[in-house]
Amino acid sequence: MSKRLTGIAASDGVAIARAYLLVEPDLSFENDKVAQVEPELDKFRDAINTSKIELTKIRNNAEKNIGPDKAAIFDAHLLILDDPEIIKPVEDKITHDQVNAPTALTEVTSQFVTIFESMDNEYMKERAADVRDVSKRVLAHILGVELPNPSMIDENVVIIGNDLTPSDTAQLNKQYVQGFVTNIGGRTSHSAIMSRSMEIASVVGTHTITQEVQQGDMVIVDGLTGEVIINPTDDEVIAYENKRERFFKDKEELKKLKDEETVTVDGVHAELAANIGTSEDLTGVIDNGAEGIGLYRTEFLYMGRDEMPSEDEQFEAYKTVLEQMENKRVVVRTLDIGGDKELPYLNLPKEMNPFLGYRAIRLCLNQPEIFRPQLRALLRASTYGKLSIMFPMVATLQEFRDAKRILNEEKANLQQEGVEVAEDIELGIMVEIPATAALADIFAKEVDFFSIGTNDLIQYTMAADRMSERVSYLYQPYNPSILRLVKQVIDASHKEGKWTGMCGEMAGDETAIPLLLGLGLDEFSMSATSILKARRQIMSLSQNEMRELAHRALDCTSADEVQTLVQSYVK
Repeated sequence: MSKRLTGIAASDGVAIARAYLLVEPDLSFENDKVAQVEPELDKFRDAINTSKIELTKIRNNAEKNIGPDKAAIFDAHLLILDDPEIIKPVEDKITHDQVNAPTALTEVTSQFVTIFESMDNEYMKERAADVRDVSKRVLAHILGVELPNPSMIDENVVIIGNDLTPSDTAQLNKQYVQGFVTNIGGRTSHSAIMSRSMEIASVVGTHTITQEVQQGDMVIVDGLTGEVIINPTDDEVIAYENKRERFFKDKEELKKLKDEETVTVDGVHAELAANIGTSEDLTGVIDNGAEGIGLYRTEFLYMGRDEMPSEDEQFEAYKTVLEQMENKRVVVRTLDIGGDKELPYLNLPKEMNPFLGYRAIRLCLNQPEIFRPQLRALLRASTYGKLSIMFPMVATLQEFRDAKRILNEEKANLQQEGVEVAEDIELGIMVEIPATAALADIFAKEVDFFSIGTNDLIQYTMAADRMSERVSYLYQPYNPSILRLVKQVIDASHKEGKWTGMCGEMAGDETAIPLLLGLGLDEFSMSATSILKARRQIMSLSQNEMRELAHRALDCTSADEVQTLVQSYVK
């Protein structure tokens, strides 16, 4: 008999495939002495050879799917498997101490991990993680336990896990991964955002999926409703195959809107832009008919490497995006590191609450040696398209003024060097902090635009960590308090003749879109895969009617009341 679970619908689509469990296996063992050492030596050597074959395959797959720079980590892992400084002590321990292979391996590699972790050098600390990773793989082969390995998947599967890390998702092959389901997470968690950009049906926050599903179970994932069915009946499979077919047909219909203007029934234009992380995302942006880039998350240029990207490297990345967008507006967010995004080579201090700590514009103003090369690269690229620059996590007017001053200094430096810089670059800020929204009328006199980052604005306004399961009920985009802050920001910008966009997940939310249209939002920036759906929805709405809806929503007492109100307006 089938079993149903409900979670949070995180990415549209319907997936039907076998479960692939991405969970840590049991690698426990007994610390036994052995009478015969040869069988233990054989076990160890076989495990080393098997690990080499496996890692070579993983490395080749990673190079194909995510590029040679990201695949280089597996070269380091292969070197460890050939390192006599590690191999010989394990063999000696088996031979002289007459302990079994798992004990010898664990004792030797633990010593290396401890030594590396105690070093001041950040590079050596990273090697500790490599040794730990490799020894876990060898240990699994000694024990005959299979390690999950997402990069080796070569058949249609639904990934099941507690959560998916950025490195997990980087290894997934979209050709085979039909969907995924996690225990934890919400619509704004990393796994949810990644699933939308990869167009993979997903349900997050089910709490118990990893306990309910066995490897190889048939699973249906309904990313439209948040339902998951384990070991469905034949009738359920047929029903969901039909639903999947209808979903694909609808996607084909939406493609017809690619080159249409986003205009309401009463003739009001709304700009639909896309959020991107790298230039590789541009294919989806162009295929989905985006009218610009509303958020270019530049931190991805800095991640997954051992050192800062150079000014030239950044210039090439920004130039590529600006050229390919063919004079459509590209809003670039300066480096937003800290919180849940770490750069090992920056050696940032550990903080009790990193989301409220040393991050984004705070870090950049304090470390101009990081900030200035990025600004120079952006200014140099500005002549290749229509560039707008925004600073993240701005809390005070002084922070904006300081950032603008540094930008102007670098602009003057470049012009003295004879480098051409565009004269029409718009300078704006992300509105993520309630204090900034409260002072929007003051900020609006000095900035060229606002972009509301609702993912953080909501968690800071509601004092509820968006990654915490226990308070996820407080992550309420439709709460009247959030809507009032959004209205305040939009009204302040319009009074000064400026514009306001939104680049948080709320901008592509079909319940929020009618409200935002009624509040007068100028630009909606979202995952590229949400654009055509949002275009169809906006083309069916009247802004006049939505103004009345938004006006009434501001006087509601709860998010639930707002949702009910939206449903009564939008059939």
